[in-house]
Amino acid sequence: MSRAKRDLTVASPDRAETALLAGSQARSGDVAGKSGFGSFVGGVLGLRKKSKPALSASDLATAWQSVSVLLDYPTEATVAAAPVIIAASARLPEPIRTPLVRLATHVAASNLATLQAQYVATFDHTRKCALHLTYYAFGDTRKRGVALVRFKQAYRAAGLAIGDDELPDHLCVVCEAGASGATDIAWKLLTEHRAGIELLRLALTDKGSAWLDGVLALIATLPPLDGDGEAAVAQLLAEGPPGEEVGMDAYALDPRLNPHPAADAELDASTSSGRASATARSYA
Repeated sequence: MSRAKRDLTVASPDRAETALLAGSQARSGDVAGKSGFGSFVGGVLGLRKKSKPALSASDLATAWQSVSVLLDYPTEATVAAAPVIIAASARLPEPIRTPLVRLATHVAASNLATLQAQYVATFDHTRKCALHLTYYAFGDTRKRGVALVRFKQAYRAAGLAIGDDELPDHLCVVCEAGASGATDIAWKLLTEHRAGIELLRLALTDKGSAWLDGVLALIATLPPLDGDGEAAVAQLLAEGPPGEEVGMDAYALDPRLNPHPAADAELDASTSSGRASATARSYA
């Protein structure tokens, strides 16, 4: 099933024109220092503690809002937002602008029903392209539930709230929160889960997916992987996300932790040779 429309108290695709063209003036104020969101992950996440955005607050908000719209399940509102995204991207640096424009152009030119079917096939039928950031680091374990709670705590500290029908680690939710003023919190979440985002990039590259451009634009706003990050990606490629280490099924605690229930058998279908090939790729 496609992801439910999120109930996040920030801009949504049908308000993209205001949010994108007005830049940071259309968003809430700086929330630096409010989150109290301590570092609860490391190692396998490719943690980066001291990095800061290179973009201006306005450009970063435009880029992240565009990514949030384009990587979400496509609707008529997404198609309507595509030309707005193209216009708003004109002021962004080329590594961000080019993939955003390419994906927005693809969305605008595509039949909506076909686009929706392709989206479901890409993101809902395989966990390799999971848009839920904590899955890569914590897999199907109870630790993922703890991580999700901390995501919600971070949003709450910034004055944002999401509905109970949405998982807070969805990449579109994180980007939209950052575009809506919770820049420091979104930056921390994205950079702490940088290795998972890289795995998503690799998976979409393998599929030749049009949505790869949305991830490329996001990555262009983030610091490059350092040595620890590359090691984290290699470890995840070799071992995969962790499984539950105790008897109780993690999904019995919260079935929403499994966004792709039909893909259980597919998750570990990659051969060793495929993983070795993926490890050899450049992580730049």
